[in-house]
Amino acid sequence: MLQLLAFLSLAGAAVASYASNLNYRSPSHNHPALGVSIHKVNKRNGGSAPYDASQLNFTHGVASGDPYPHSVILWTRCAPMADDVNNNSTVSGYVPLFNPVPIQNDTDEHTPPSTAPICLNFKIATDKALARVVDAGTAYTSSDIDYTLKVEAQKLAPYTQYYYQFNVCGSNKTSPLGRTKTTPAPNDLVTKIGLAVYSCSNFPFGFFNAYGNPVRKDSVDYVLHLGDYIYEYKNGDYGWGQSINRIPLPGRLQRPLQAHARLMTIIDRTIFTLVGEADDIQDGSAALNNTEASFISDGGISVDQRKMNAVRAYFEWMPIRQVEMDDNLRIWRSFSIGSLLDLIMLDTRQYDRDITDLYWNTHYVHEISNDAGRSMMGSRQENWFYNQLIESAQRKATWRVIGSQTVFSRINESLAYGNVDPLDYDAWDGYQSNRNRTFNTLYSHKIGNNIVISGDSHANWVSDLIWLDNEPYDPATGKGAIGVEFAGSAVSSPSPAGHNISIAAANNASTFLIGANRELQWSELYYRGYFELHIGHDSVNASYFGLPTIINRNPDEISLANFTVLSGANALYRGSSGVTGGGVVENGALKGGKTVQTNSTNDTTTGLYFISHENVEDI
Repeated sequence: MLQLLAFLSLAGAAVASYASNLNYRSPSHNHPALGVSIHKVNKRNGGSAPYDASQLNFTHGVASGDPYPHSVILWTRCAPMADDVNNNSTVSGYVPLFNPVPIQNDTDEHTPPSTAPICLNFKIATDKALARVVDAGTAYTSSDIDYTLKVEAQKLAPYTQYYYQFNVCGSNKTSPLGRTKTTPAPNDLVTKIGLAVYSCSNFPFGFFNAYGNPVRKDSVDYVLHLGDYIYEYKNGDYGWGQSINRIPLPGRLQRPLQAHARLMTIIDRTIFTLVGEADDIQDGSAALNNTEASFISDGGISVDQRKMNAVRAYFEWMPIRQVEMDDNLRIWRSFSIGSLLDLIMLDTRQYDRDITDLYWNTHYVHEISNDAGRSMMGSRQENWFYNQLIESAQRKATWRVIGSQTVFSRINESLAYGNVDPLDYDAWDGYQSNRNRTFNTLYSHKIGNNIVISGDSHANWVSDLIWLDNEPYDPATGKGAIGVEFAGSAVSSPSPAGHNISIAAANNASTFLIGANRELQWSELYYRGYFELHIGHDSVNASYFGLPTIINRNPDEISLANFTVLSGANALYRGSSGVTGGGVVENGALKGGKTVQTNSTNDTTTGLYFISHENVEDI
C-alpha cells in the first residue's frame, strides 16, 4: 500500500511538473480535449531512462515576452536533436481537432514520440550571476509540443531588469543567459519608455540584421513585432534564397524552427522582452480560400485545420500569454505601462475578420469596403478596443499606442493599383466602417495623444491621423488630426514598389504618394529596416532606420528620418519651418521638405560612422 501511495505521489508530481509548462495548455486549458492531454503524455512514459544531458541541446536560445509588473513569460526549446520534423505528410482519418503536430504515433519511425520527458529547471534573478534568485521552478517538455517550454516567472518587481536561464535537471547543461524587463505598475510615474518596432521577416529574401541593432545599441526597453514573424512559403513561392544560402526548409512545420534559429533572431529574443502578434502568414492561410479547389490544391488540408494547427504552433513557439483560455484564437490584448502609456495590441488579420482582398476579388471587396456591417476584427474585439481607448483616457494615461498589423490611414496607391481600385483593401481601407467607428470613439470622447503603429506594407509611412471627409484638416499645420500613425518597413520582405527597385524609382513613387494623400507626410519605399519609439510625457519621438544591405550579415544601419509628436498636439510637430521631420530626410519623400542622401552609416557594433556604398539592398 505504501508503495502504491509512493507511486501515486510521484505520478502527481509528474503531472504538476508537466502543467508548469504553459505550452501543454495550448490552445485551451479549460477544454483539455482541444489541447494536449497531460495524463496521456504522462501515461506514455513507460519508465524509460530520460535523455542524458549530453544528448540535449538548447536549439533556439531563450526568449521572454508579454511582461506584466509582477511576471513575465520565459521560453526555450530543449531537444534531443536540432530538428525533429523530417516530413510534411498529410494526415487523414480520425485525429483530434487539435492533434499535436506533426502527428506522433508509434509506427512513424521519422517522428517517434518521446517516451520520457525532458526535465528543465529555470531561475530568474536580479544579477547576471543569478545569485539573487527571485523565482525558480521545474517543468517538463516532450515531443507533443516539439520540446518547447514556456513558463511564467512570478514574484517580480515592476519595471525591473532581470536575468534568467534554463538548465537540464541534474546537470550543468545550461541555456544562454537571457535578459528581460517587467512593465511598470499602472500608476507608476515613468518618465520614458523605448520600443523597437518590427514586421515582416521573410527568410529567403535576406538576413534579419534589424533584430541585432537595438541590442548592440541597447537603445530600447521592449520589442514589438506587428506580424509576419515567419512566412509559410516554400522556396521559390515568395523569395528565392539560393544566392545567399537562405533556403526555407521544405516542411511547413520546419520553417518556424529555421526562422527561430537565426542568429539575430536569437540575440534579439534573448536580450529584449517581446510583445508580438500574428499576421495571416503565420497561420498558413494567407493565400488560401475555404473552397474545394483550395482544399485539393493545397494538400488536402482544410483551412480550419491548418489554422487550428498554426494557432497551436504560434502559442508554442512565441513567448506570449494566452489571454483568455476559452478563446483560443485571441491574441488581442493590452498592457498598461505606468501612467505613461497603454499599449493596445489588435488582431486585424485573424479574429473574426470579414472577407478580405485575395487579389482575385479586389473589385468586389472595393464595392463593399464601406458597408456598415463590415468589421476587420469582429464585434467582440471591436467593443473591447473602443472600451480600452475610453478606459485609457479615463485613467489619464498620457499616450495610447495602438498596434495594428496593417496600415490604418487611407493611402491612395493608384500609381500601383490603378484608378478603378486605388486602395489597399486588405488593410483598413477595405474596412472603412470599422475605421470610422474607431475615429468616432476618439473624436466623440475627445481622446487625444493616439499613436498607431503599423506593419505589413513593407514600407515606411508617417501620417497624421484624421477622419477624412468628416473632420476639417489642414495638412500644413496638422490641425484637426487626432493623433499620428507610424508605419514601418519590413525586416527583410521586399518593397511593395518592386523587388530590387532602385532608390530613384522608389523615391519617385514616394513623391507621387505624398502628393496623392493629404495626411501622408513621409513615404519611403526602398529600405528594409525598423523604427524606434521613445515615449515621454511631453513627446513621442520616432526614429526610422534603414539597412544598407541584407544580403549578408552585418551590424550597419542608416538613420532615415526622425519625427516628433508633442503631447496634446495630436499631429506631427512641424517646427518653425512648418515641415515635419525637421524638414530633411535621408530618403523617400517628405511633404514640403528635402531629401538629402548622405549614406552616413552606423556600425552598431562599434558606434562608429562611415559612408556605405551598397549597390544591392536585398536579393
